[in-house]
Amino acid sequence: MRRSAIIPLVTLLAISAAAYAEPTPVTVRVISQDAKFVGDGMGGARVTLRDARTGRVMANGVTKGGTGDTDQIIKSIGRSPLRASAEAAAFFATLDIERPTLVNLEVEGPLSRPGSIIKVSSQRWLMPGEAVTSGNGWMVELPGLAITPDVSVSEGRIHIAAKVELMCGCPITPGGLWDAADYEVTASLWRGNRRVEKADLAFVRAPGGYEGALPVTRRGNYRLVLFARNRMTGNTGMTQVQVRPR
Repeated sequence: MRRSAIIPLVTLLAISAAAYAEPTPVTVRVISQDAKFVGDGMGGARVTLRDARTGRVMANGVTKGGTGDTDQIIKSIGRSPLRASAEAAAFFATLDIERPTLVNLEVEGPLSRPGSIIKVSSQRWLMPGEAVTSGNGWMVELPGLAITPDVSVSEGRIHIAAKVELMCGCPITPGGLWDAADYEVTASLWRGNRRVEKADLAFVRAPGGYEGALPVTRRGNYRLVLFARNRMTGNTGMTQVQVRPR
């Protein structure tokens, strides 16, 4: 077959495949573990949908919207409770699919807390034209706690203030839905792979304000690790800061 005949044939096949593709709407929501949806207040979560067979990116973007209805989320019961309300953050896409397709969903966030970003993934079979929009949509849970540190060094001590939040930005408060009594926050100082100091941070103000200090007696390069944990659920978060006492 001549080369001139091959090119039109390839083009025809491509057009034919596109003609059989059907628009398939998909709604993705990211819910913080033990809390609400990850949306505008925390910069959203980045969403990528890929063809699991080829790795081709089918759609990508960021969840947008609010954290959702607190009562609907917290009080929902049953095997598959409806947690998403109209204002709950979501990412909307329409995929062109011509055959049953296994899709990889990759999520990372919250984007406005880069030191605390967690990545999760999920898979689902999609059929051409069969929307994934009902109920909660394609909902994935994002574990973790977001920690925003403020660190200074003076007079042989590292002074630490940290704000700790759920990944949706939900507040940690005394006696609240996310009770400060359920959380513990620690600071540890590392030199290489060796931990040289550790101390608990005290809850000092709402929402989620923790403070404490660590002694440092030698100059050098250190890594300050802040670690938060919910004693009830086991959910954890971590961030780290490089410090160099002089």
